[in-house]
Formats: sequence, C-alpha cells, structure tokens
Amino acid sequence: MYREEERELIKRVEATRPQRVGIDFPRMSPEEKIDVLNENHPDYSDKGFRTLRCGVNRGERVPQELADLIEARSRIDAENVDLEMIDYDVDVLIIGGGGAGAAAALEANERGAKVLITTKLRFGDANTIMAEGGIQAADKSDDSPARHYLDVMGGGHYTNVPELAAALVKDAPGAIKWLNDLGVMFDKEDDGTMVTTHGGGTSRKRMHAAADYSGAEIMRVIRDEVRNKGIEVVEFSPAVEILLDTEGKAAGAVLCDIETGRYLVARAKTVIMATGGAGRLHYQGFPTSNHYGATADGLIMGYRVGAELAFADTIQYHPTGVAYPAQIFGALVTEKVRSLGATPLNIDGEQFVYHLETRDVEASAIIRECKVKEKGVPTPTGGHGVWLDTPLIEILNGEGTIEKRLPAMLRMYLKFGIDMRKEPILVYPTLHYQNGGLLIDENGRTKIENLYVAGECAGGIHGKNRLMGNSLLDIIVFGRRAGIHAGSRYRDIEVKELTLDHIESYHKELAENKVETERVSPLLLPSYTHES
Repeated sequence: MYREEERELIKRVEATRPQRVGIDFPRMSPEEKIDVLNENHPDYSDKGFRTLRCGVNRGERVPQELADLIEARSRIDAENVDLEMIDYDVDVLIIGGGGAGAAAALEANERGAKVLITTKLRFGDANTIMAEGGIQAADKSDDSPARHYLDVMGGGHYTNVPELAAALVKDAPGAIKWLNDLGVMFDKEDDGTMVTTHGGGTSRKRMHAAADYSGAEIMRVIRDEVRNKGIEVVEFSPAVEILLDTEGKAAGAVLCDIETGRYLVARAKTVIMATGGAGRLHYQGFPTSNHYGATADGLIMGYRVGAELAFADTIQYHPTGVAYPAQIFGALVTEKVRSLGATPLNIDGEQFVYHLETRDVEASAIIRECKVKEKGVPTPTGGHGVWLDTPLIEILNGEGTIEKRLPAMLRMYLKFGIDMRKEPILVYPTLHYQNGGLLIDENGRTKIENLYVAGECAGGIHGKNRLMGNSLLDIIVFGRRAGIHAGSRYRDIEVKELTLDHIESYHKELAENKVETERVSPLLLPSYTHES
C-alpha cells in the first residue's frame, strides 16, 4: 500500500495523463540508442567484469561472478566416483527440467530413444514457468519469418549468429502449432484466431500469449506430456560434472542426490544440457526475476570439458522489475504491461522514453533517469524507480482489460494493497536473462561431440540482446531440434570407457595460470546468509 508521499506523487501522473493519451512518444534515433547504452547499461562498463585466465575462452571478459565459478575447482574428487557403478544407462540424458529439457525429451522419445531427465529441483522449477508475456511467431498474413528475422537481428545489434536466428524464426510458426496441438491455451478471439500483440523491438504483432502466465501454461502442457509418455524424471539430482569417454565424447554425467549427498553415475550416448540461466549470481548486485536454481551450472560444466562460450559478457536487465513493494522486489513486471499501453514516467509524471524500445535501451533509459538525471521516484525502502502508468491500459483498451489480460499481475499487486487498474506501479531494471551461453549450431550441438545445449544456457541465438517472446520460442525451437537430432543418432553411437580425466586437466590448467582458489563449482544453489 502506498504511503501519503507516493500518493502525492501519483497526482502528478494523473495530471499529465490527459495530454499523454493517444500521443506516441518519439522513438530514439540510432545514435541516441548507442549513447544511452554506452553511458548507462551495465554491460557497457568495465565495472563488474574481468578476463578469464584459463579454458577455451581465455582472455575474454565475463561477469566477475561467473569468472569466479569458471575459475573454481570441481565439486568432486574423480578418484572417489566409481565410474563402473552405473546408476542410469540411457540413450539421451537431459540435464534440466524446464521448457527446453521437456521439449527435447518429447522429441527424442518420439524417435525411440530411452530418455532420462535429471533436474536440480522439481520438474518444472525453471525460468520457463516464470515467463509471463508470450512467445513470438510470424504466423499472421501481414507477417513473415523474414520480417521476424530482421527484428531478431536488429534487437541483437546484428551480432547474432545468423544461422541460429534464421532457425529460430523459420521454426516459430511450427512451434506455435505444436504447442497448440498439445493443448496450450493461447489467447484467442471468439472465432479461434490467436490474439497477438507487439513487444519491444517488433515490427508486427506476433506475440502469442496465455494471459500473463504464458510460460506456466506452456510448462503445464509439456510437463504433463512428458509424464504421459512415461519418460523417466529424477528430481533433486543436479548434474555436477559431464562425463566424457576415452575418445573425448560426451557420455553422461555425475549427478548429486541432494537429499543424501550421494553421487550417481548416468551413462548416455548423448547429453543435452538445458540447465537455464544465471540470474541468481546477482551480477553487479542487481535483483533478479529468476528462479532459485538459476546459477549458471550448465556454463560451468560445459566450459570445463571444452565447450566454447559465446556472448557470455552480455546480460539482459529487464526494464521493468518491481521496485516496490519490497516483498516482491526484483520480480518481473511483464513487457505485456507496456505492450498494452502503460508508459514509463519520471517523478514529474513525464514520459522520458518510448515504451517499447528494445529491452537494453529501455532499461538504460530508466537507469539514466534515476541515476544521472535524478528524476527517479524514491521508494519507501530507500531505493528508486519510475512509474508505469498502468491505469492508462484501461483508458486505451477498455475497462476490464487488466483483469482479462494481466490477471496474475493484478493479483500480485492487490496482495499488497495496490490496484494497478487505478494506481501506477513502481519499476526498475532487474537481472532477467543470460543472453549468451555455450555456443551451438542449428541442431544445438557444441564442439564437444554428442554434447548438445538448448534453452537459456545456449549462446549465439540472440547476440547481445534478446527481444521479448524469443526466449519461450528458443526453448521450444532448439529444445526440439536438439531432441530430434540426438534422438535420431543414438543407435549409431558407441560409448567407450567413461572418464573424468578432464577434472585433473582443468585443475592443472588453473595452477599453471596461477589461479589460486578454494571455490568449488557448479554453485547449485545460491546463499543468502550473512556471515559475521
């Protein structure tokens, strides 16, 4: 509930609202975008980064927190893991139980492979289930994959791997049909036509959604399908090291039973890494919208066996995380709020940026307004943010729009006495997405034979910045592609003797490069305790 101080400031928002209705704030020029990014975006500063001292990306910069985990020792002593005691023996091992892992499992299973999903927490505890706004696909008559491709490349500042961006957009209409046929309840008109909206940086309305819980709806359906197909899922058993065979091919993983602390050996002909993002590393001290287990495990394990990182120094700070109330600080305020017409305003009730710039530009403009221009709105907890004029949604689209299109967001704020239909909300950028990851090809393969990557721990698809709706899309597109490819090859693969020799080699490289550390990785779970 807002205090009297915030209610007085809200009067400024209400005073400027009549003159803002129906008037589009001008978009930034290309030069203005470059300036606001260079001066304000966390990725465009040397603060918070350092260069790696070992591994295949030696000499390249990554966030400090990620570098600490990359340049750490393994959690396990290879001599204490009995590789002849096989606990699981499968054709396709999928590490991660989010959307990418589930999509990969379904496609591999469809091709006759014996599939095992192993996941750190519960099946479905992932950033997928927390995604709100929607999934992009050019499946309307006024749109095309070519237009979608140009938007994807432009959003990524033309740094994306072109082949990956092309695969993303070409498969998008089929991905929507696949999900719809499985039973995902997308928003539709009375005649069955799918409702689509704009997202930041899109030239067409191609955002398909299920209210404002799109990821939860997608995960509900594909998780149920995995269970219906009888695919084995092992919960609370994160992977801690990838296994190689004596020919250097990926051949499974060492798992850790969180409950007992026992290490388990999973042998596999192919491995699909789908461990998700890194938000819980809290780069540069930012809050995060990510789930509890998002600690970059896949990047660490893949890098340790020689898989290459791509764009690991680019992070997406979603422009609109919750700035107040404190109980949900950093939680995501979906871009759909802005796509329906809510505009960002400073303390004087003035709009200072077009409401649907690409996420990196929008976030940078908000940071500049608060930190440089000092026109942010103070929060009761000592922070700052900007207003999102959510009542404008009802004015532009009709009464009841927020309850119909943003029901979860409405309920979240009502719990704290804020009615976003009548009052604006306070937002500030939150650490949201790992733009980069392990470099893949169009089928999700890395340079390590039989090691695939899909979802947020894959790198190259989005370049330096991702557009709204392309994350739910890429988990489906590349999850399916990896599952299809791995599921089509397993009969021709022979696994040689298992080995963890890469651990000793990596530890030796750390020593040779004078990296002295007591840290171990992957982190698995973040710590929020305060040491005295």
